[in-house]
Amino acid sequence: MLFDLQSRGRKTAVKIVYLGLAILIGGGLVLFGVGTSGGGGLLDVFSDQSQDTSSQISNAEKRAQRAVRLNPRDAPAWAELARARYLRAGQGDNFNETEQTFTEQGQEQLRSAAAAWNRYLALQPDRPDPNVARLMANAFSETALNQPAEAARALEIVTEQDPSSAAFSNLATYAWLAGQQRKGDLAAAEAVELAPENQRRSLRRQLDRINEEIQRQAIQDAIDSGALRTSTTR
Repeated sequence: MLFDLQSRGRKTAVKIVYLGLAILIGGGLVLFGVGTSGGGGLLDVFSDQSQDTSSQISNAEKRAQRAVRLNPRDAPAWAELARARYLRAGQGDNFNETEQTFTEQGQEQLRSAAAAWNRYLALQPDRPDPNVARLMANAFSETALNQPAEAARALEIVTEQDPSSAAFSNLATYAWLAGQQRKGDLAAAEAVELAPENQRRSLRRQLDRINEEIQRQAIQDAIDSGALRTSTTR
């Protein structure tokens, strides 16, 4: 964990990083619903206007659960279960709309989504679903489950099937957050290369700022951790 979100300074650092992400991708992963724009799966369920969204998500989750019980090796069903559980984490008492944070109940739903996602990946699908991968990257973000290494792994799936500047920018950020400096640097270079020529310099500066802030906070965390250990041993 690179950020302790209880600290005012670290909250500021997180805001800077996520502001950077929003600038880079126009809202992207920091907004709910990313990854659900592709056809099929839950979107077909949500076309039923006779039910509210919460009921549709609940029904989709039940169908996916039934499918994996009948066939635990049904990879698409595990992906749909991960998607439904993630979406349920953003519903009702699971998500605080005012603070834009997951509640304890929402965090539990995200952990449940992560479990389904890991079962999906364990089946080694030929082409992992990039839409669900985007959702799971959000689930693993610093303001959710706070597992940046898992977010980076999900985003690698996205970049394999969507080799865009925005996708590589996200991968760079989460790799840096996970302490995977080389992976982040390579992703950042790819993001700049794929950006329109007239935007490359600006993107490079923005990525550099994000990287510098992450490194600065990591150093501060190490200093704070060392000071804490020293005080407890006296």
